[in-house]
Amino acid sequence: MDFRLPPESVELAEAVREYLGGTHGPDVLRQLDAGGNRDLRIWQGLVEMGLTGLLVPESEGGLGMTLLDGALIARECGRACLAEPLVDTALVAVPWLIARGETGHLAAIAAGEKLVALPHAVNPWVADGEGEELASVDPLRNLVAAPEGAGDDPLLLDLGALMSAAQLVGLAEAMLDQAVAYAKVREQFGHPIGGFQAIKHKLADVAVVLEFVRPVLWRAAQAMDDGLPSAPLHVSHAKYAATDAAYLAAESAIQVHGAMGYTYEVDLHFWMKRAWALSGAWGDRNFHYHRIEDAALGGAHPLGPQHTFA
Repeated sequence: MDFRLPPESVELAEAVREYLGGTHGPDVLRQLDAGGNRDLRIWQGLVEMGLTGLLVPESEGGLGMTLLDGALIARECGRACLAEPLVDTALVAVPWLIARGETGHLAAIAAGEKLVALPHAVNPWVADGEGEELASVDPLRNLVAAPEGAGDDPLLLDLGALMSAAQLVGLAEAMLDQAVAYAKVREQFGHPIGGFQAIKHKLADVAVVLEFVRPVLWRAAQAMDDGLPSAPLHVSHAKYAATDAAYLAAESAIQVHGAMGYTYEVDLHFWMKRAWALSGAWGDRNFHYHRIEDAALGGAHPLGPQHTFA
């Protein structure tokens, strides 16, 4: 059994990371925060890379890739703290529409001409929808109140939770990177604080947690691609674990930066606030904890090593 990610998928994710790193840095986040949250040029760049059509079938003008590929790209969107609603439309709405046989808008989505904002009963808001505007802890999210009677489609919930988990992993990785970079240049008692054992241990703890979270995320995406009955359990595991990892990364990065880690002047706050926002999206930590608990204790998912790779 080969647990490695497909090389072509990794190469695409690396290309997206390089592109977003060069076009969507902290300076861009500050410009967006000061001037409307959205930039058509950024969106057009995502379209030209084919990301809006990542999961759209080739027959509809897309790339026809998998949810595992989608999770890899969502991770990069989190790492870059991407403001544009790429994940909600291209990585959540598209596979949901395909599963329902509603393919009429796929070509327009792939071309970047249409956004799809889907409500779900678990969310009291809709991202980039139309309606009564809501305030968000994340200044770069555009939220409106969810319509009354929003459905509770389980597939939509799992897709949203999976892609939120992927973004949380990317956010945690970026916050760790920022904390490490700061620890190398911030001096105390004549030495970089990164040389102090307490700082090393704090950052190492985050790195270790992320090593354990990433395979949980990839397994959840593959389980959904394979249509496994246990896929919702794996998705909840991924969302639960990714939320904890992002919170640990945020807390540790703030502490490494000192008290100013909370302030607007430090770039970290964009990633930290996005992590807080996504931790409650598509089911919060308690919601997914109870889904795991119900599956394990209720007998829906048998326990034991003989079932691990069934």
